[in-house]
Amino acid sequence: MIPKTAAEPPPRLAFALEGARAAITVAQLTRFRLAGLPRGDGRPVLVSPGLGNTDRSNFVLRTMLKRLGYRPYPWQLGRNFGVRTVGPECEKLIARVEEIHAETGEQVTLIGVSLGGIMSRIVAHRRPDLVRGVLTVSSPFAGPPSATNVWRPFQLLTGEKITDPVVVGRLEEAARPLPMPSAAIWSRSDGFVNGLICREAEGAACRAVEVRSSHLFVQMKPQVLRAVAEILGGWA
Repeated sequence: MIPKTAAEPPPRLAFALEGARAAITVAQLTRFRLAGLPRGDGRPVLVSPGLGNTDRSNFVLRTMLKRLGYRPYPWQLGRNFGVRTVGPECEKLIARVEEIHAETGEQVTLIGVSLGGIMSRIVAHRRPDLVRGVLTVSSPFAGPPSATNVWRPFQLLTGEKITDPVVVGRLEEAARPLPMPSAAIWSRSDGFVNGLICREAEGAACRAVEVRSSHLFVQMKPQVLRAVAEILGGWA
C-alpha cells in the first residue's frame, strides 16, 4: 500500500481502505489521554481544514490544544474550496491571521491539514511578520498534484486546473523552505496523497515526523495529536 516513488499516487488498495482506516482512528480516540504531553504556553494557533472541510473537522485538534494551554482559533472561512474560499492570493486567510495577530499582539502559529497546510505555508511566505511557526498535517506541498488520488476532486471543488501555471506557481511557493520553524507530519501509507510529497527533502530544516495513518481523519489520530503537542512544545 506504499507508493514506490514520489511521482506516483498511492495504490488503489490504500485509497479503497481509507474509510475503514478512518473508522479505526475514531475508535482509537476513546483511549487518547493528555497525560505526559508538553503543556502549552498560551500562544495563538490558527487551525485550517483540508479540501472540502470546515472548522468542524478540526474540533478534536482544537480541543486538545485548548486543554494543553494554547489559544486555538478556527479559520472561520467556511468550507475549504481553495481559492474560491480564501481568494486567489490567499488574502482572506491572510486577513484572518492579521485579525488574530491584532487581537493577541503575538505572532500566530499555523497548523494546516492537507490543503489547509499548503495554504498555511503560502501565508507564512507572504507574511512572515505575522507567523511564529508552521505545522502541516498530511499536506502534499512538495510534489505534483498528480501524485495524489484527489486531484480530480480538487479541480472540481476549486475550479482550478492542476496544470494551470498559476496553480503550479502557488505550489512551488508553498514548497520553498520557510523562514520560521516548521514541521510536517506525514504518513507513508496515506491513501489519498503520496506521503513522500508531504515533507521537505531529507536534511531540510523543516522537521518531518512520520506517522502511520489514513488521510481521512488524520488530524484525529492519537499518534498525530501527540506529535502536534510534542512539536509545538519544542517550539517554546
